[in-house]
Amino acid sequence: MTSESKENISGFIIQGFSDTPELQISLFVLFLGIYLIILLGNLIIFLVISCNPHLHTPMYIFLLNLSLIDISSTSNILPNLLHILLTQQNNISFLGCMTQMYVFVSFADSEFLLLTAMAYDRYVAICDPLHYIARMSRKHCAGLITAAFTVGFVDPVGIVVLISKLSYCASHLINHFFCDMAPLLQLSCSSTFSVELFLYIEGTLLSFGSFLLTLTSYIFIISAILKIQSSEGRQKAFSTCASHLACVITLYGTIICLYIRPTTSYSLKRDKYFSLLYIALGPVLNPLIYTLKNREIQSSLIKMKQKGFSILIFVLANEKQ
Repeated sequence: MTSESKENISGFIIQGFSDTPELQISLFVLFLGIYLIILLGNLIIFLVISCNPHLHTPMYIFLLNLSLIDISSTSNILPNLLHILLTQQNNISFLGCMTQMYVFVSFADSEFLLLTAMAYDRYVAICDPLHYIARMSRKHCAGLITAAFTVGFVDPVGIVVLISKLSYCASHLINHFFCDMAPLLQLSCSSTFSVELFLYIEGTLLSFGSFLLTLTSYIFIISAILKIQSSEGRQKAFSTCASHLACVITLYGTIICLYIRPTTSYSLKRDKYFSLLYIALGPVLNPLIYTLKNREIQSSLIKMKQKGFSILIFVLANEKQ
């Protein structure tokens, strides 16, 4: 047992995409491009909302926090992957591995809960508009955001502690590009039944619970929209929640493909690409969805560009003088 503990502490080797050495540079360029798009897109959303007081409403404050989650969650994984692709140094300490897994799950849980809060916000706006200001006050909005992050960062503690106590005596090679739960469970030479049971219970309570609450909100929303007499009114009401609905479908679609199945049916080689889809697709699409479909953000972005251009002209004119 002592030797097993020592091996646990020594760390792991992340395989990444080393099975395709001829593609290392191409993959580095691809993932770097994806990461820069994620940073730029979500940073623009963050700055536009932060710098425009008229956008400081619950819907946009939720969106601002969603952008922060997208930036943070991808920054937890993609820079390390880029480092591995560029240097081929793929060792990670045991503590570093557990930390990366904890941060990954924490932001994933926070995103579930934040999207649920956003669904509730849309439900109140469409189904109970007369009480919207009272039910979605700044105090209530801040409470929902605080609850999402608090639960998100407390919830994974149990699963990370359980996984950290497993014995990894067979191999230390993680067939993945980051420390995810499934490949770590497959590496263990001790029984993982209690860990998997805890994982399924936790996953059902949080992710499936969030999904049910979101689904319930949209059943009421769609029912309310269908009762609107004019087609213009229905279209306007639906447009206020279309962007959020697209983000929800993207998130839950990739999560179902990844995790809602027994570990015996996992193919780590295939799941690497599913994980990449989950990690990159939402953070890339979310800014596009919200900027392309949202006139207020578009107009605010145009005003910021014009203001920035005016400041640039003013600075250049002063330099000439």
